[in-house]
Amino acid sequence: MRFDLVLFGGTGDLSWRKLMPALFQAFKHGTLPDGARIIGVGRDELSDERYRALILSRFDEVDLAKRPSPEEFERFSSLLEFVSMDLSKPAHYAYLRDKLAQRQADTVVMYLATAPALFTTIVEQLAAAGLNTPQTRVVLEKPLGHDLASNRAINHSVGQVFSENQVFRIDHYLGKPSVQNLFALRFGNALFEPLWRREHIANIQITIAEELGVEKRGAFYETTGALRDMVQNHALQLLCAIGMEPPINSHADAIRDEKLKVLRSLKPWTPEVLAQDVIRGQYGAGALGGVAVPGYREELGVNPTSRTETFVALRTEISNWRWAGVPFYIRTGKRLAGRDARIVVNFRPTPHAIFNSQIGLANRLVINLQPRDGLELHLLAQGQDNRKNSHTLSPVQLDLDFDKRFGQERVGAYERLLLDVIDDRLNLFVRSDEQEEAWRWVEPILTHWQADAQGPRPYAAGTWGPSATSAMIARDGFCWSEEC
Repeated sequence: MRFDLVLFGGTGDLSWRKLMPALFQAFKHGTLPDGARIIGVGRDELSDERYRALILSRFDEVDLAKRPSPEEFERFSSLLEFVSMDLSKPAHYAYLRDKLAQRQADTVVMYLATAPALFTTIVEQLAAAGLNTPQTRVVLEKPLGHDLASNRAINHSVGQVFSENQVFRIDHYLGKPSVQNLFALRFGNALFEPLWRREHIANIQITIAEELGVEKRGAFYETTGALRDMVQNHALQLLCAIGMEPPINSHADAIRDEKLKVLRSLKPWTPEVLAQDVIRGQYGAGALGGVAVPGYREELGVNPTSRTETFVALRTEISNWRWAGVPFYIRTGKRLAGRDARIVVNFRPTPHAIFNSQIGLANRLVINLQPRDGLELHLLAQGQDNRKNSHTLSPVQLDLDFDKRFGQERVGAYERLLLDVIDDRLNLFVRSDEQEEAWRWVEPILTHWQADAQGPRPYAAGTWGPSATSAMIARDGFCWSEEC
């Protein structure tokens, strides 16, 4: 199958840091279809050879395991071409159209790795140049807008040009092997699904923690913040995967219909709940690994009086028969105590305690997303040191490391998602109504913060965020997994 991938923003950070390494891995693994051509688009005046040299130099900054050898890059680079474009000029789209017409590829993927403010311009110009053919697919990177109104405007503009089944709204978390295994755990096994409900589960915690600060993205982060950057998309998609009902089959719309039901079932916000169950924070100076790091307001491109949040923790519920009364806790932030993304499912204690150790939430399932990828099942058992007291149990755990079980050469998130676009599989992409419902739920938080004079709570870099986060979960009689 011949296909062309046109990469708008072809010299940008996302392209060289994520997309090119993913495309190379697919090429190396032999899963990139034969007849591929990758066309980088940017404002720079670059020849194909200079573009290839630029990409090669950028590979020095990606993970060592994803760097090509000189021989491998020579073969991969033969797929790369470059087109210089001013995205506001129709004549430049006409040139791109003529270039694509030279091959008449079976599939053309337009990947918009640009600022979302350019999405409407690009798709309208593509249509004006006749590049919105039935063979064309368009990939939209997050964030898709900064609020509900801007998201709707982008979706409306894209929907005027492309049908919904041609639009791939990407959330790379859905491409992670660990998230795929979350779906497999729930819907491919009979073990957990009967227990996956309010009668057996006490609470569910979703943590997406980063050690890094904003690095060189201070100016971008100032207009985004943790709520838009992580909660509205990644965290809510994880919540949907945990909370959704089993779909009738594995088709894209069957899965996305069930995720949409979860988003529509999230408990609505009230002023009282917003004040009590949503916490925002901003990291100050601290230490990570014994090394001093600056506070957010000292980062490059950040306003010295910034009120942008680098941390969010919240409590919510899914108001339906399966989950009524079960609290879902979400937290995410930068400059936290570790790089750790996980989902912790805490089961209720046994209804009648006959052992001395039945205290607290002894039974839990931990779904590790990063940096580890695997499952931990925490149980109670009787050890040899308890021979004198048969009524006392000790905690034990079953630990499954997917990297060890399946090997290190597993398909990465962007590699998986790019191959799905090429193969026209929409299962792991977000539908427009899903996205709008997520924005509708998040928007009251943004409005509340605008009127809140307190601003984000400070926390020291290298900690787990503001102390109020622990107080929030303690009101329900629970604690975060690292505190229990």
